[in-house]
Amino acid sequence: MSRAIIAGPDHDGLGAALEGRGIDVVRVEGVLTASVLADAGVDDADLFVLTDLDEATAISVAKDRNPTVRVVVYSHDSLPEFARRQTDLAMDPDLFGVDMVAEELLRADS
Repeated sequence: MSRAIIAGPDHDGLGAALEGRGIDVVRVEGVLTASVLADAGVDDADLFVLTDLDEATAISVAKDRNPTVRVVVYSHDSLPEFARRQTDLAMDPDLFGVDMVAEELLRADS
């Protein structure tokens, strides 16, 4: 894995944990339209991490543009039903710290 998009606020520092392990991280916030995700490089991304579930429709946009991207939800909120089938992994920051998540994502990719 070499490229990740963190979509939404990263209060817990998952982006920094991934960068510390050699991953190129692009951060995007706000309304996650197809053009925003394209500008962020979703077409070539290995990982799409969503932290703002108000923007859960971005999961289907990311998968439409890049069917092989791994989608990870890292949020305290519940994942909407419509997005569950396209999400590879959903984790609650209260239960899984950023270092553990970063290591698991790297391990799962190898």
